[in-house]
Amino acid sequence: MKTVTLTLVFLLVSLLSNAQETTGANIVVAINNITSNEGKVMVSLHTIDTFMKGPGIQNLESSIENGTVSFTFENVPQGTYAIMALHDANENQRMDFEENGMPKESFGLSGNDMSIGPPTFSTAKFEANGKDLEFEIRF
Repeated sequence: MKTVTLTLVFLLVSLLSNAQETTGANIVVAINNITSNEGKVMVSLHTIDTFMKGPGIQNLESSIENGTVSFTFENVPQGTYAIMALHDANENQRMDFEENGMPKESFGLSGNDMSIGPPTFSTAKFEANGKDLEFEIRF
């Protein structure tokens, strides 16, 4: 009887631990129009609370090969997010600006909004609903 009870307990614990491993979706981001292989590309996944205020809830970086990079944000819970991407050509971990305030380095957003002015969460936002997503961001 002890063996049967112990086996059932181990089975239940095993099932519960496997159910907790996949808590969200994967979001794949591709950028294919990078003008040089110098530096790195940094991407960050943001909520409305972190957008344009510093690091995102997940942050990734990659070297560039043949003008392309690819990233995967893993186990993203359901919610509303935006993705920001930056070609950090000089690898100083921040965006550089001209004297007039214009960016020196290429950047892009999940909504691929190319309007003039600072990026907004409303133009870049998307819903993560538990299914894997794919984005192609343009610089």
